[in-house]
Amino acid sequence: MPQKQPFYPEKAFVGGPYSPAISVGDQVFVAGQGPISPSTQQIAGDTFEDQLELTFSNVDAVLRAAGCTLDDCVKVNVYLSTMSNFDALNTIYRQKFTAPFPVRTTVQAELWGQIQVEIDVIAVRGCGARK
Repeated sequence: MPQKQPFYPEKAFVGGPYSPAISVGDQVFVAGQGPISPSTQQIAGDTFEDQLELTFSNVDAVLRAAGCTLDDCVKVNVYLSTMSNFDALNTIYRQKFTAPFPVRTTVQAELWGQIQVEIDVIAVRGCGARK
């Protein structure tokens, strides 16, 4: 039976009792990532787009620490502080993923501080087309 293995990217911000990622076999589960600057450990980005780009960068860093890329994602959960950012999300999302796109759930949620977006993913190591 495969064992759980935690992964921590360099300069990872962990604000509570959780691992940034856990793998079980080739499945990788990434905890919610937001627009936290790895260098300052503070919320960064004045616009939704800036925060989304940093959030994707943080998701990517955790995935890479676990031996994956964004292309290995099979499930994405996106939490928005307001659904008025849904179209902007889709514009940037199309730049981050290729077809077949991962399945996705997007919901509006009350987020911590001035965070406008949080993302968690499930990936399967090596299933993506790009490396």
